[in-house]
Amino acid sequence: MAKLKLAIVGYGKMGKEIEAIAKERGHEIVSTIDSNDNEAQFKKINEESLQNVDVCIDFTHPDSAISNVEAMSALGVNVVLGTTGWYDEMNRVRSIVKDTNIGFMWASNFSIGVNMFFRIVQDAASIVNSVPEYDVAGNEIHHNQKADSPSGTAVSIAEILVKNISRKKKIVYEALNRQIKNNEIQFSSTRIGNVPGTHSVLFDSQADTIELKHTARNRGGFALGAVLAAEFVNKKKGFFEINDLMDNLIGDN
Repeated sequence: MAKLKLAIVGYGKMGKEIEAIAKERGHEIVSTIDSNDNEAQFKKINEESLQNVDVCIDFTHPDSAISNVEAMSALGVNVVLGTTGWYDEMNRVRSIVKDTNIGFMWASNFSIGVNMFFRIVQDAASIVNSVPEYDVAGNEIHHNQKADSPSGTAVSIAEILVKNISRKKKIVYEALNRQIKNNEIQFSSTRIGNVPGTHSVLFDSQADTIELKHTARNRGGFALGAVLAAEFVNKKKGFFEINDLMDNLIGDN
């Protein structure tokens, strides 16, 4: 495995966790960038802060995600983007990656366990698709500092459900003050305390309930996935998603 020179953009709790895991795996953190953290080496993304950097790992804020990608890609540096809440700008980011000819990977959640959970949910939804007696719903819980709701992970899970259960056509994220329609899935969000993240899917019938749940104990799983993504995207060109990394790790199952 090549030893990378990494820049961490966003030096909060996640950024510091990424730094620790990257160092454990033998990588060098040559730059930490955060305009709001006094411990960061740099305030801005520029030639100085990205000098000799192989890959940038960005966990910042939805409001800055696109401008950060523009700044990093303009300097020819590959990017791992873990920030959520920017997905309505997906086509714009694809264009940036293509125009600047960098390597780029994004995920709604970089936890390897969560991405295994995605595949488990997909398989379960495909089974439930054949059994119309079962309804489906989801819920996610995150810490009270999280900037977006629903989370990117919740959106990914809900979209997997709709894609694989043909009788469900629409996702409802907001509170319902009416009876839910048969073709809708409600996916609710809760914000409390310091919870790193819990995501649940319920399949319910008159006879029983099947529950699938992923509970994050800490940020380590997310940070490891981001570092593995940086290892994957290093020296590559093009637009990649987390499934490209998962296929590389466990095969196209």
